[in-house]
Amino acid sequence: MAGIPPAPSPGVVGKKPARRCAEVCLELLCAESVRLFHDKQSGPAAAAALEAVGYRVGQQLAERYTRDKPRLGDTLEIIKFVCKDFWLALFKKQVDNLKTNHRGVYVLQDNGFRWLQRLSPPAPGADPGREEAARQLALSYLHLPCGIVRGALCHLGVTCTVEADPKQMPSCTFTIRIMA
Repeated sequence: MAGIPPAPSPGVVGKKPARRCAEVCLELLCAESVRLFHDKQSGPAAAAALEAVGYRVGQQLAERYTRDKPRLGDTLEIIKFVCKDFWLALFKKQVDNLKTNHRGVYVLQDNGFRWLQRLSPPAPGADPGREEAARQLALSYLHLPCGIVRGALCHLGVTCTVEADPKQMPSCTFTIRIMA
């Protein structure tokens, strides 16, 4: 069989295709988790359950990503870590913009939030009902990442609430309010 090329050895195959496969699997797992929780529960109960799962995942990820790093100092340093290193590890890019009022409120802007990119935004000038339905669907996909961010911050010593607002999909704004 001279026409069939030999199969590549395991050492020759690069890691990028396997990594991309893992990323797609994660995105599909998140989408399926949202669907499953909303099928089994409705409204605030589904949102709370998704956020609780995200909270636990965020704690574990923060523990893993900070294991070999020196202890982070103040709240601003922890928020910067989340915006740069944690966001990069989780969503494959850094936060596009970080704003604060220096009174315990931080606003993280991600102009191309990875987990919303598979959702189709409503057409410009579409029916307001359609726009609200698309916004509600996007919000249902944001409970898990809100929980992940809150869990990571709580593991790092910052007790807070995290809310998300998908104004222009796939852009998303995360508001972190530090609890006193």
